[in-house]
Amino acid sequence: MEKVVNMSHWRRKLVLWMIMVVQLSLFLSVSSTEIHARKLLKDNDINTNDVRLHISDRQVIIDNGLVEVTIENPSGYLIGIKYKEMENVLERRNHNSNRGYWDIVWDDDAYDKLETKHVEVITQTNDIVELSFTKTWNSKNHGKTLPLNIQKRYIVRRGISGVYMYGIFERQEDFPEAHMYQIRIAFKLKEDKFRFMAISDTIQRVMPQSEDRIKGHSKPLDFKEAVLLTNPSNPDLKGEVDDKYQYSTENKDNKLNGWISDYDAVGFWIMTPSNEFRTGGPHKQDLTSHVGPTALSMFVSTHYTGTEIDTFYKEGEGWKKVFGPVLIYLNSASSKDDDHRKILWDDAKRQLSEEIESWPYNFTRSEDFPHSQQRGQVNGQLLVQDRYMDKQLMQAKSAFVGLAAPGEVDSWQKEGKGYQFWTQTDKIGRFNIKNVRPGVYNLYAWIHGFIGSYKLDLNITIQPENKIELGTLIYDPPRNGPTLWEIGIPDRTAAEFFIPEPYPRYVNSITNDGADKFRQYGLWDRYSNIYRDSDLVYTVGASNYSKDWFFAHVPRKTGDDRYRPTTWQIKYNLQDVNNRGTYTLQMAIAAASFAEVEVRFNDPNSDRPHFTTRRIGYDNAVPRHGIHGFYRLYSIEVPEYRFRKGNNTIYLTQTRSDNPFEAVMYDYIRLEGPNSLV
Repeated sequence: MEKVVNMSHWRRKLVLWMIMVVQLSLFLSVSSTEIHARKLLKDNDINTNDVRLHISDRQVIIDNGLVEVTIENPSGYLIGIKYKEMENVLERRNHNSNRGYWDIVWDDDAYDKLETKHVEVITQTNDIVELSFTKTWNSKNHGKTLPLNIQKRYIVRRGISGVYMYGIFERQEDFPEAHMYQIRIAFKLKEDKFRFMAISDTIQRVMPQSEDRIKGHSKPLDFKEAVLLTNPSNPDLKGEVDDKYQYSTENKDNKLNGWISDYDAVGFWIMTPSNEFRTGGPHKQDLTSHVGPTALSMFVSTHYTGTEIDTFYKEGEGWKKVFGPVLIYLNSASSKDDDHRKILWDDAKRQLSEEIESWPYNFTRSEDFPHSQQRGQVNGQLLVQDRYMDKQLMQAKSAFVGLAAPGEVDSWQKEGKGYQFWTQTDKIGRFNIKNVRPGVYNLYAWIHGFIGSYKLDLNITIQPENKIELGTLIYDPPRNGPTLWEIGIPDRTAAEFFIPEPYPRYVNSITNDGADKFRQYGLWDRYSNIYRDSDLVYTVGASNYSKDWFFAHVPRKTGDDRYRPTTWQIKYNLQDVNNRGTYTLQMAIAAASFAEVEVRFNDPNSDRPHFTTRRIGYDNAVPRHGIHGFYRLYSIEVPEYRFRKGNNTIYLTQTRSDNPFEAVMYDYIRLEGPNSLV
């Protein structure tokens, strides 16, 4: 009996011992993986080298043991970044002014790369070096150089494998007038190394080389940015379209983009932790990375807005603005890892999260960039009142709420000079706009599911460390009567409408995903192919807008480079007509490019339309693969005699047809009956 007990005892011990061994093995395996990842990616944690600065007549070098940053003196051009075994991640074959540089497009398409004249050491310690490359405008150069005072700042910190960059630009009141259509930083990377581009979790791909876009390797398409790859260096890309606008994204999503060198398993990333210095609001679209390999940090542009965005600076108008800082971040993995791309991308996202958490940075040394304790915040709650939808106040959940320069409703879309601060409300409409620079603002908002926009008729003055409580705000969206019918979703885009499959000969494989299908080339010509014999007819109650409403109202192609206007019909039935009231057609437009929409009610042959938008829009969203551009809302009052009992038809004619891109995208259309509420 004692032997049996002892044997049972030892068996239990053996089993426990084996379990402990297995658990220890698993722990060591996981720990080994984590240590491996940290070893590959956490250079910042293991490197404690001082930041060193060396200045010579021709160049300035900042080295923190992780990166060695070389800047031409005194021009301020970024000419080299040494990282790991790569002597320079920038293209050394390029001229010094064409590697890492700021540029501005100004009057008459003049192009200024902001070459500076002096360098100044702002901060130099073992932990951080900040430099300023400057140029002061001289009236002797009137008409020759951009009238702008320039500071280009570089910061290298201990333990960060990258360089921070920001600009401080100023126009004094006596400077001559000028437009500044585009402000950005551009980076040209080593072409023989960086082939893989990533701008989001879903848009990542091996890219063509710049030589693939030239004659003999590609075929030009309808505009210079788009080519069909016919004989690319990478045969896997043959038959695909390359166009930099296919990789555009909204400001709110444009936080991280970059490139990977597969051979070295090295990533180059642009990180933008805040959009406060970008123009046009959170939904303005802009470029990211494209063939070059080129990586861009866009601050100001007329892309997807046209010249409606305010880029004109008058004489007598003083102006000063800080663009950035942005972080140029480098990371590495083991080239032996099959998933090194994912490792690098995930680490870049991790670093971006740290940068966002640290915003506004407290290590900059410029009085023009206020730290967190020098900023304020605005809190409140937004509710919606639409008695035709709900007798009770509705919660404005996930609404976009922002502070921008004082102006009219929706003026933030075209505001191009100041700062903007945006957030989204929670489930009950509460919002908290943090880290707002001192200044005077208006508060704006728009809400998914409701047309129009909100503006608080009050100037809000932000001072350091103040906290403004606005309480409950109520938005009354445009509404004159009950909904008789509606087409679409009021979300400021045409994404819910029918987006056709691209022509097989014009495919970009990476944008064929459902959410990105609108980015495909040539979709505008699919209209004439699908509606061969007659234009679009939509029947309320029978048609489905996701299948039967084409995403863009474009001209009809009738031959080579020939187009004609198109008229869409909305057919619907009225059981009765109210002879004592006025009807309203709410027509929200998501994009427009040199277009005009004429509206006729039950009379397609009327010489004069019952309503016209006149010519509108410069956003060029159709050829640039946008699903929206500049938002507009038309509330069209229609007298009752335009309607009849029974079958009715509204005719929408897009009258402009000089080229295939003169078009509109509708956001949402609604017919309202006369007011039935007292």
